Amino acid sequence: MNQVLMIVMAAGAVLGGIDRILGSKFGLGEQFEKGFMLLGPMALSMTGMICLAPVLVDVLGRVVVPLYRLIGVDPAMFGALLAIDMGGYQLAKGLAANPMIGSYAGLVVSAIFGCTLVFTIPVGMEMIPKTDRPLFARGIMLGLAAMPVGLIAGGLLCGLSLPDCLYQNLPVFTLALLLGLGLWKIPDAMVKGFCLFAEGIKAVITAGLVLAAVEQLTGWNPVPGMAPIKEAMAVVASIGVVMLGSLPVAELLRRALARPFTRLGGLLGITPQSLTGMLISLATPLPAISMYPDMDDRGKVAAAAFIVSGASLLAAHMGFVLSVEPEMLAPLAAGKLGGAFAAAVLALWVEKTAQKPEGCCE
Repeated sequence: MNQVLMIVMAAGAVLGGIDRILGSKFGLGEQFEKGFMLLGPMALSMTGMICLAPVLVDVLGRVVVPLYRLIGVDPAMFGALLAIDMGGYQLAKGLAANPMIGSYAGLVVSAIFGCTLVFTIPVGMEMIPKTDRPLFARGIMLGLAAMPVGLIAGGLLCGLSLPDCLYQNLPVFTLALLLGLGLWKIPDAMVKGFCLFAEGIKAVITAGLVLAAVEQLTGWNPVPGMAPIKEAMAVVASIGVVMLGSLPVAELLRRALARPFTRLGGLLGITPQSLTGMLISLATPLPAISMYPDMDDRGKVAAAAFIVSGASLLAAHMGFVLSVEPEMLAPLAAGKLGGAFAAAVLALWVEKTAQKPEGCCE
C-alpha cells in the first residue's frame, strides 16, 4: 500500500516537473512549485519545536507522566495537544510508556485534535469574515463531535482495543467537549484565547529555532539536550519531497471530480464550491478557508466540520508519517477520512432544515 502510494506521488512529481519545464501550461507546474515553496513555512513552524522536543519531554515529563499515570492514561496522549508537525509527534513518543500508544497519539490524534487546537481554530477564526464566524464555529463543534469516529478507526488499525482506545482518549474527549461548549457559549472569548495560545506556541517554536541556530553556527549549546537542527531539517525535507508529488495529484483529483461535485452538490443541497473546499482541505485547509465567502451557509458548516479531521491529509501529514513511520499511514488515513466524512454527514444532517441555496442544482 505504502509503495503504491509513493509511486503515485512520484508520478505526480514527474508530471508537475515536466509541466513546469513547459511553462506550467496545465497548471501542474504551479502545484509542483507550491509544494517546494512550502518547505520554508513548514521549516519555520516545525524545526524549533522538533529541536526543543527532547528538552520539553524531560521538563513536562516530571509533571505530565505522574498525572496521566494517576488516571491510567498513557502520558503520550499529552503530546496529542500539539499538531503532528509542530512537535506533537516528538512529544508523544518521548512521553510514551507504550510505544504503540506513542505512535497513535503522535501521528493520529495529534493530526486530528492537535492540528485543530493549535492551527485550524486560531487561523480559521482570523481569516474568516466576522459574519461567517458563527457558521465556522458551529462546523468546528460538529467536527469535534464526530472526531471520536476517526480516533477510534485509527486506534483500531494501530492495534488498540476499543475499550483502550476510548479510555486513552478520555482527556482529549473532555477537552474537545469543553472547546465545543466554549465555541457555542462564548465564541469571541474563545477566539481570543486560541489566538493567544497560538502566539505562545509560535514564541516557543521561534525560541527553539534561534537556540538551535546558535548551536549550529557557534558550537555553543545554550540548552543541553536539544536535537541538532540538521536532524529537524531532514524531517522537513522528507515531507517536502512528498509534497512535490502530492499537490499535483490533488489538483488532478480536483479537476476529475469537478463535474461529479456539481451533481453531488445538487443532491446534498449545497453548492459545488463547498464540496471543492472540502476536497482541497485534504491537501491544505488554507485555500478552503479562503473560499468561505463563495460557499452557501449549509456548506460553510459542513466544510468547517470536515476540516477538523480531514485537514492536510494528502500533503503535510501524509508526508510527515511517511518520513517517520510509514506503517502508520493506514491508521492516519482511516482516522482522518473517517472523522472527516462522519463530520460532514453529521453537519449536513443537523443543517438539513437550512434553505436550499439558489443555483445549487444547476
